[in-house]
This record gives sequence, structure tokens and C-alpha cells, in this order.
Amino acid sequence: MRPAFAVGLVFAGCCSNVIFLELLARTHPGCGNIVTFAQFLFIAVEGFLFEANLGRKPPAIPIRYYAIMVTMFFTVSVVNNYALNLNIAMPLHMIFRSGSLIANMILGIIILKKRYSMFKYTSIALVSAGIFICTFMSAKQVTVQTGLSDKDGFQAFAWWLLGIAALTFALLMSARMGIFQETLYRQFGKHSKEALFYNHALPLPGFIFLASDIYDHVVLFNKSELYQVPVIGVTMPVMWFYLLMNVVTQYVCIRGVFILTTECTSLTVTLVVTLRKFVSLIFSILYFQNQFTMWHWLGTSFVFIGTLMYTEVWKNLGTTKSELQKDDKKD
Repeated sequence: MRPAFAVGLVFAGCCSNVIFLELLARTHPGCGNIVTFAQFLFIAVEGFLFEANLGRKPPAIPIRYYAIMVTMFFTVSVVNNYALNLNIAMPLHMIFRSGSLIANMILGIIILKKRYSMFKYTSIALVSAGIFICTFMSAKQVTVQTGLSDKDGFQAFAWWLLGIAALTFALLMSARMGIFQETLYRQFGKHSKEALFYNHALPLPGFIFLASDIYDHVVLFNKSELYQVPVIGVTMPVMWFYLLMNVVTQYVCIRGVFILTTECTSLTVTLVVTLRKFVSLIFSILYFQNQFTMWHWLGTSFVFIGTLMYTEVWKNLGTTKSELQKDDKKD
């Protein structure tokens, strides 16, 4: 029952989170900083109350290691959200971030000296090809935007290239953070809830450098049209409602993934998260009518098929950790 409940949380939380993020970004493309700050603040407060026990519970992993992890996590979060302000459409944003396997493999080979089977190299080639196709076709769409002069068109394309560079940087940084986490957990044991709290609490002072931008968007949000929240009947600016729902659904998504990791194998978790991304992508295309050609569909299929090939989820689908433990006892 718990795995099914967790899957429901992941799909409901993560998919709706993407919807509210796109609603925010479509109205104010530069709102990434205030969105990131709100998410970090909410999760930090929740963790301070329930995980850190109001600061009375000492961390299992030394703070100096969290400081390194937090620097990377903060950078990745800010850069990923800011990329939406650089002519990056939400579908491309989701597809590009789905390429984390490539970055993980590359850095795993370089840093951890890992070696992989030819099957996994093939799957990574599929993912790479899919991302390249989607990126290339998106580049063509940027260059042929209607209503833009040659100068404005070139400027839009230049900003788009900067957005691609930002996403690439965030992808590699995220993979490096994953490797760092792997080494920490190997040394100190897994403390995912604790890591979640410190990863969101420690970076909060860093938002001081983004205070001006955050304040500007607070003003913009206050000026948005009023919206009456269903059921409770409270009236508030619609942008604040979108932000509130984005933060809440982000938390639901994270909690769902956490429950899933305690109940199922990592491969099953990967499958659920991958399918969730695919559903979010489809919804974004259909509901928001984002441009998506047959080439985009081909690239998307390459990305998701390659991801499923890499994880070999069909061999472990539905296997819970308790079942694995039973099998171990039999052996």
C-alpha cells in the first residue's frame, strides 16, 4: 500500500509542481530566484521543526561536508530556475534535465574510475542523441521566431545559447554533487532527511545576494490580478497562489520520492521518476500548447527509452526492499 501511495504522491506532487512553475514562468520569466527561495525556506522550516528538532539534534554528517554539498546544490537550483529566463521553453528544460545519466556516467568514469557495459553505453548514446535532436530543433525554432528583426532574432538566439550553457553547467554540477553524496553516504551512512534539511537551510543566507531581484518580484506578484482560492474562499494575488502551490507540491513530490526510496529499489524509483517526467512533458505540451514537432517526439522517445535501458528497470519492476531482504535470507 505504501509504495502505491508514494507513487501517487510523486505523480500528483511533481506533475502539478511543473504546472505551477510554468504558470509562474510564463507570466514572469525571471521569477526563478523567488521560486527557489520560497522552496528552500519552506523545506528548511519544516526540517528545522521535525528533523532537526528545533536545532537540538546534532547532524550525523559533519557540517563542513554539508557546506560543500550545499554550495553545489544551491548553485544547481538557482541556475536551473534562472535558465527559464533565457529563452528556454519548459519542455526543453525538462528534456535537458532528464540527461543526468550522461553527466553521471561521464563524471563516474573520470572521478570514480567506473566502467560500464556496452549496453549502458548504448543507452547513454540514445539519451545523448535524443537531447541533441530536441536541442537542435529548439534552436531552429528560436531563430525563426516571427515578428523579430534580424538583430532581435540574433539576440534571442544568443540568450538561448546562454540558457543551454546554463543547463549544461547545472547538469554537470548536479552529477558532481551526486558523486559527492555517494562518497559521504558510504562514509557516514544514509541520512536523506537530514541532508534534505541542511541542503535547504544552509543556503538561505546566500539569497541575500539575490534580495534585490526577489524584492522586485514580490512587488510584481503583489500587482498581479486577484484570485479567489477555491474551497476556502480567500482572495489573494494569483501569482502568490501559484507560488504557494508550487512550494506545497514541491514538498509533496520530495516526500513521495523519499517514501518510495524506503519501500522500493533504486531502479523502481528511477522508473517512477522517469515516467513522471514523461507525463509532465506531455501535459506541458498539450495544456500550454508548447511547440513540439515530430523531431521533438523522436528525441524525447530516445531520452526516455535510453533512460529505461540504462536502469534495466524491467528486471526489478515492483520489487520492494522487504522482498529483496527475504531473498537474501534464502540465499
